Amino acid sequence: MNDRAAGLLEQYEIEVLRTRKGRGAILCDTDKGCLIFKEYAGNEARLAMQNKLLTYIGQQEKVHTESIIPTKEGELFVKDQDDIKYILKTYPEGRECNIYDNGECREAVRHLAHLHDCMELPAEECTQLVFSPAREYEKRNRELRRVRKFLQQKSQKTDFEIYLKNRFDFFLEQALMITEEWESYQKLLDSERERESTVSFSHGDYQYHNIVYSDKKWHIINFEKCMADSPVRDLHLLFRKLLEKSNWSVSLGEELLKTYEKERPISAIHYIDLYYRLAYPEKFWKIVNFYYNSGKAWIPERNREKLLKLVAQEEEKQHFLEEVFCSVRRR
Repeated sequence: MNDRAAGLLEQYEIEVLRTRKGRGAILCDTDKGCLIFKEYAGNEARLAMQNKLLTYIGQQEKVHTESIIPTKEGELFVKDQDDIKYILKTYPEGRECNIYDNGECREAVRHLAHLHDCMELPAEECTQLVFSPAREYEKRNRELRRVRKFLQQKSQKTDFEIYLKNRFDFFLEQALMITEEWESYQKLLDSERERESTVSFSHGDYQYHNIVYSDKKWHIINFEKCMADSPVRDLHLLFRKLLEKSNWSVSLGEELLKTYEKERPISAIHYIDLYYRLAYPEKFWKIVNFYYNSGKAWIPERNREKLLKLVAQEEEKQHFLEEVFCSVRRR
């Protein structure tokens, strides 16, 4: 972010004492505390929905989150001469949640349950389409088929591409099977939503980077990816991140689920939802997607390492799903 963008801060009702460069943002020490000024890539309707959600969460005082600072004119963003949008938000300076500390992982899950208690808006106030996992999986499956065809037709392959091709069918078949099974449960989920007068939202990017300990309390930040979707979306992302680090530890998974359910019970259909989101080979799709949409002349070693780790952990992942969710699938 350039210094010219910092001049846009004059449009806010704040006194800037000092500015510092952060990762793709400007940190501002002001008379209203520490604020962060950063680019915003979304549209205006999405930002308005984000602000409405953050305001609603703040009113309930169950968790500490960021808030968007409006301009002197009451706008939620400003634009520079190139029409790039920027937003100003509160910012808790502190440290990220330590994913290697089980106690802090439990705190992250407990705060997530409290956050989800605050993320249901009246249906008439929701301007977003509700996310459909089945529709998203179909899209990803088409992408996987496209890449498999590309690899099959490519004459000269790198070691990474040979390794990827040899394991492609296993993960693609897994993705297709899970999508097919999920579609039958999608009808149950849709039926449940139709009976509800509220729409559930998820944070959309609930991981340790966005869970910050500051002033002796936990804060949840970066709601730019919030969306109308089941709270299971956040559980899936957080659990997948933590469980990959712990080699899909059954004891850790059960502990985290108990921690969440102690604060906020999970229904049978949402347990099934969580099972299928964890079972879908998302990490494989991410690796494939990165490979296909980046330059193929040189493939980063990190990409190969991720694929090797994914394959090595597959047995542990399947064991985890069977141990933790075996009774859930029979409900």
